[in-house]
Amino acid sequence: MTTGHITLVGGGPGAWDLLTIRGLRALEAADVILADHLGPSAELESFLDLTGKEIVDVAKLPYARQVAQERINEMLVEFGRAGKHVVRLKGGDPYVFGRGFEELQACAAAGLECSVVPGVTSAVSVPAAASVPVTQRGVTHAFTVVSGHLPPGHEKSLVDWGALARVGGTIVVVMGVRNVRAITAALVEAGLSGDTPAAVIQEGETDAQRVYFATAATLADVMEAEGVAAPAVYVVGEVAGLAHAG
Repeated sequence: MTTGHITLVGGGPGAWDLLTIRGLRALEAADVILADHLGPSAELESFLDLTGKEIVDVAKLPYARQVAQERINEMLVEFGRAGKHVVRLKGGDPYVFGRGFEELQACAAAGLECSVVPGVTSAVSVPAAASVPVTQRGVTHAFTVVSGHLPPGHEKSLVDWGALARVGGTIVVVMGVRNVRAITAALVEAGLSGDTPAAVIQEGETDAQRVYFATAATLADVMEAEGVAAPAVYVVGEVAGLAHAG
């Protein structure tokens, strides 16, 4: 039996030309592409010859349509066992809240070869698109990337928000739009100054990008007033105030 090959490709934060050259070459060689909603889409399709390639939409939209991870794993195995070269095109980086390792494990358990092409993670690139560095000499030498898909105090949360408030450095929150009020309240309650600069970037690195600046105490109000929706990344830390300083 001829078996195929699976490649997990990080598509970057949204702009097609932030895809790596290695990722582009994998797409060129693919028979089947299982694509996320947040991966490069229309612009990439106009650049890449998709003739003869099967495109499967496996989007997992926040609080909306979902393709179960188990089904995605099954499709990777099914196509691989059919001898196809499969690219799993993921937003950002496959291993940064992308469940890429779960997919690699599923392929390995089925005896299929699987490789990983890193991608540009939105946790760093999206703030950069708004002139917000996650580190800056003389300001902070550390940053923490955290998922905000569960609120503080949730029984399944693995995040110690109090420790984050005390440890210092920059806090970058992804997948945290719905829980921003609970998250910022927990940080301030744990000792983070409410005056700490903050910024939120919606649909970063795309034509629809929007940026708003606030503080830890006002971020939730600003996001609510401006109708900020996912996908968005927000940054809490002194670096968020540097864009104003030039």
